[in-house]
Amino acid sequence: MARPSTPPLLFLSLSLFIFFFTFTLAAASQQFREAPEFYNSPECPSIFNDDDDDVHVHDSNTTVCSDHIVHVAMTLDAAYLRGSVAAILSVLQHSSCPQNIDFHFVTSASADTDYLRRTIANSFPYLRFHLYRIDDAAVSGLISTSIRAALDCPLNYARNYLANLLPLCVRRVVYLDSDLILVDDIAKLAATPLGNDAVLAAPEYCNANFTSYFTLTFWSNPALSLTFAGRKACYFNTGVMVIDLERWREGDYTTKIEEWMELQKRMRIYELGSLPPFLLVFAGNIAPVDHRWNQHGLGGDNFRGLCRDLHPGPVSLLHWSGKGKPWARLDANRPCPLDALWAPYDLLQTPFILDS
Repeated sequence: MARPSTPPLLFLSLSLFIFFFTFTLAAASQQFREAPEFYNSPECPSIFNDDDDDVHVHDSNTTVCSDHIVHVAMTLDAAYLRGSVAAILSVLQHSSCPQNIDFHFVTSASADTDYLRRTIANSFPYLRFHLYRIDDAAVSGLISTSIRAALDCPLNYARNYLANLLPLCVRRVVYLDSDLILVDDIAKLAATPLGNDAVLAAPEYCNANFTSYFTLTFWSNPALSLTFAGRKACYFNTGVMVIDLERWREGDYTTKIEEWMELQKRMRIYELGSLPPFLLVFAGNIAPVDHRWNQHGLGGDNFRGLCRDLHPGPVSLLHWSGKGKPWARLDANRPCPLDALWAPYDLLQTPFILDS
């Protein structure tokens, strides 16, 4: 009697499980070198009161509420940890006041937070940082499948919840993706003027085809398409943003984003994951940021994997958005030319190979 064949769906599920289990093990085994300690220049203001007894204490669990602190928010997970470590190093290395920076890392509730915390603490012993968990299950219930499975991870939606996660005394935060490096002082970006009512600031790209981010179902329904009436809506990349958390909380913008996500589950108005809800809520109403602060798209062409060059103009931040990540291409010995600019910030500790 012939043995019954394995159902294709079961085989695919088992294959995916084995792949992600193997990938997670490999990522979790990464070891990183310790970064040098970076010190404030003499001109940097103190973030402590003159009578503060803890002025010399580096406590990663203490939130210091000071107008002189630059707050930076990033996600943290095993898959992108190598990129996150490089990004942190680049921020510190190019800051004139690195000891005045607080890092806020958002992790998945299912992640090995002990490993992530230990890795950051070992690589940056003097870094002041905080870890927050998001509820994967609650966020997953709002996510619709997109054209790229990698975009459906709940952690991709962490930026929606920063105002809920971070302490109330944190009034402004710079959000950064994990696949970028800075080559300029982040304090300049953090000081971006937001005007009288803008909730966030980001570089805009008005030459991009804005209509392509939404489906025909959206544009053919006046009740939906009129959302952009009276707004000069342009594409902006949500991987680099300056966010006024006070205004966000006052306007309850997390709820506004979630309402669009709930509508998407019913009638499919976009294809691209976490970006379109931000465009629906904020496009046309954001404060401008010079393009030098997000030279994005360096991950390459998403369809053919072709390398991309920098946009014309000065550069303060390089962003490998897209499918191709510099560490993966360098490991495969198939780097794009600009990946060499990322490599000096890579703290991955490679094992010694002994000649046999």
